[in-house]
Amino acid sequence: MSEAEGRARAVQALLALPSEPLLTGPTPVEEMVRLRRALGGGPRLLVKRDDAIPFGFGGNKVRKLALVAAQARAQGADVLLTTGGVQSNHCRATAAVAARLGLGCHLVVNGSPPLRPAANALLDALFGATIEYVESRDARAPALEQAAERVRREGGQPFVIPLGASTPLGALAYARALVELQGQGPLPSVIVHASSSGGTQAGLLAGTTLLGLDLRLVGISADERSADLARAVESLADGALRSLGASSLGRRPAEVDDTFVGEGYGLPTVASQEAASLAARNEALIVDHTYTAKALAAVIAGSRSGRFSSEDTVLFWHTGGQVGLFA
Repeated sequence: MSEAEGRARAVQALLALPSEPLLTGPTPVEEMVRLRRALGGGPRLLVKRDDAIPFGFGGNKVRKLALVAAQARAQGADVLLTTGGVQSNHCRATAAVAARLGLGCHLVVNGSPPLRPAANALLDALFGATIEYVESRDARAPALEQAAERVRREGGQPFVIPLGASTPLGALAYARALVELQGQGPLPSVIVHASSSGGTQAGLLAGTTLLGLDLRLVGISADERSADLARAVESLADGALRSLGASSLGRRPAEVDDTFVGEGYGLPTVASQEAASLAARNEALIVDHTYTAKALAAVIAGSRSGRFSSEDTVLFWHTGGQVGLFA
C-alpha cells in the first residue's frame, strides 16, 4: 500500500468513528479585520469559532465528548464520571452531555464548594450532576476511581472520562475538526490555540499527519512547561494515529509555547487582559483568562514582533471557555 493510500484509508476510518450528534455543522471561520488594523497590520488573522458551538455553551470539549460519549454508550454506561476544577469547562460539558443522553453524571472537582454557584459550577448543578469536592488536584484521581467503584457496587455501569477527555479517541475529534477546516476554504499557514491537557493539540497534530498538511501548529500552554506538555501531546497523537492504523506516517514534533502562562493557571496577565479587551472591542469576540486570552495574546505578540510575517495567515482556534468570565 502506498503512503497516499494509507492516508486515505486512515482518514476514512477517522470520519467513520461513531459520534453523538452534539454538533449541528461546521463552526464558523471569520476574518479579524478590525483586530489586524488595531495591531497596525501584520499577518492576516482568522478565528475558528468553537466557542460558538450551540450545545452546552460550546467549546472544544463538546467535540471530544461527541466521540467519547458514543464509546461510553456502546459499552453500556449509565453514569459518566470525570474530574476538573470547580470552574472546569470539561466538567460542564460532560454534565451537559450526560443530561442530553439521559445518563447520570458524577464530577470530582478540586476546590471549595462555592457559597453561591456561578458560571460553570452553576451549570453543572443545573444539568443535574452530582458534585464531589476534594482538596487538591492530587486527590482527584483516587476519588474518581472510588466513585466509579461505588457506582459498580450499586449495580451501575460507570464510564470514567480522563481530565479534558484527552484520550487518543478524544484527540481524534480535532483531527476530524481539521478535515472540517479544510473544507472551509484555503488553509492558514499557522494555527494558534490554547493547550492544557493536550488532547486538542494532539488531534490537530494527528490531523496534519493524516492529511499530509504543511502548516504550523502552536499550542499556547495554560499551565504546563513546554517540554512536559509537548511530550503529553506527542504521546496522545501517536496513540490516535495507532488507533487508525497510521502509526507509520511521519509526525512532526509538537510546538508548545509556555511563555504566556504568567503567574499561573487561570491567573490573568497584562498581555491576556489586553488581548481580551482588543478582541471584545474590535471583533465582539469573548475570550477567557485561563485559556483563550493567553492564546490570543500569543497571536498578538507574534503579529507585533514579526514572529508571524505579513505573508502568513494565522488562525486563532477559539476553544471556548467564555462561561468562566461569570465566575
